[in-house]
Amino acid sequence: MNPGYKDQIPSLNRIEGQIKGIKKMVEDRRYCVDILTQLKAVKAAVHKVEQEILKSHMQHCLMHAVQSKNENDILEKIEELMQLLSKRI
Repeated sequence: MNPGYKDQIPSLNRIEGQIKGIKKMVEDRRYCVDILTQLKAVKAAVHKVEQEILKSHMQHCLMHAVQSKNENDILEKIEELMQLLSKRI
């Protein structure tokens, strides 16, 4: 596990709590706009975690491949990033 990933545990715990809260809101038949607002907040929080993990991946895994000067490793990491980025666009 990349050391930077562990930093995301508090954020993931917070997201988990938000999801549980949203589930309760649905069970309690709360106002739709309130539920949608909370879902939007969860989406933003997940996106932030995603960005941080991607940043960490680039700083550690990609840099390690570049420093190794192994062309196959470098190309593999570039391909991984291209696939990830193509799914985000």
